[in-house]
Amino acid sequence: MGNRPGYSRVSARYRGSPARGSPARESAARKGPAPERPPKESPRTPRHARRCPERAERLRARARKIDRIVSDSAHAPDAPDSAPVPRSPRPKGEPRFPDGPKADPAGSHFERRIRSFQPRRSRVTTGQADALQRLWPKWGLDIDGSRTLDLSELFGNARPVVLEIGFGMGEATAQMGADDPDTNILAVDVHTPGQGNLLNLADRYGLSNIRVANGDAIILLREMLTPDALDGLRVYFPDPWPKKRHHKRRLIQPEFLTLAATRLRPGALVHCATDWEPYAEQMLEVLTAHPHFENTQPDGGYAPRPAFRPVTRFEGQGLDKGHVVNDLLFRRVPHQQPTTGA
Repeated sequence: MGNRPGYSRVSARYRGSPARGSPARESAARKGPAPERPPKESPRTPRHARRCPERAERLRARARKIDRIVSDSAHAPDAPDSAPVPRSPRPKGEPRFPDGPKADPAGSHFERRIRSFQPRRSRVTTGQADALQRLWPKWGLDIDGSRTLDLSELFGNARPVVLEIGFGMGEATAQMGADDPDTNILAVDVHTPGQGNLLNLADRYGLSNIRVANGDAIILLREMLTPDALDGLRVYFPDPWPKKRHHKRRLIQPEFLTLAATRLRPGALVHCATDWEPYAEQMLEVLTAHPHFENTQPDGGYAPRPAFRPVTRFEGQGLDKGHVVNDLLFRRVPHQQPTTGA
């Protein structure tokens, strides 16, 4: 089947142009080039506004008002206090906070493994940045795995130490530290704004029983703490990793509990809380099956929220959405003495 009359066999991009030698093309050649049309002036108001005169008038009045404000501000004298402070760019490779937490304190000194956390880099406020610069050398530490911590030296006393993994913005941690000044809290997280906020709260309320650690809690437990160094472990609202292929990233696993048991004294309390019910069921199953821990509840189920754990902001948001919050309270069983044959 031949081509349509007056069109050549060309691609779809050029289809519609008269073919060479066609009557339409010869007629266009006789007429000569079309005169250039002056460009249309774009209207001040959009087309939908021109259809409504009242709306068009409102838009024009708003534009006139903005023009007056801009004109007045251009002729007004400069106010010395309102001028923005220019921010000097940070040279490449220079740390964000020279005296604060490092981006990756452990680096590549340890084996690569599946992590249960994902560092979040978000905006750090002026107050948080100031707290990181002033208080990190005093109350902060990087988890680099290169030394063993002396907790009595770290806190300046021999009081019991509780490890909290993942404290968010630190409001609940600061409140627990204020309510129980005789217990030291070693709080671990990788969220820089939260670290600065917790340091700021501790400084504001004079909480000398809080230390902030930056990095991987697994490296802290395995490389930097001695056996029986902790009197408690708190894991509040960890990342549930809801997708099935991500369940391997969940923190509460048998391997983690085995490592934590070596650093917990007999009788130490393990307290977990989550608003993700499938994760709560896994926590209960894993903790119940572990030989180094026993449930504090006689029925072997979940525990009511203890009075020492405040309702966090994250928890309040979940409760408003109808989420169910489950607490789990398990205790470290005494060390088993090796049996000798008769």
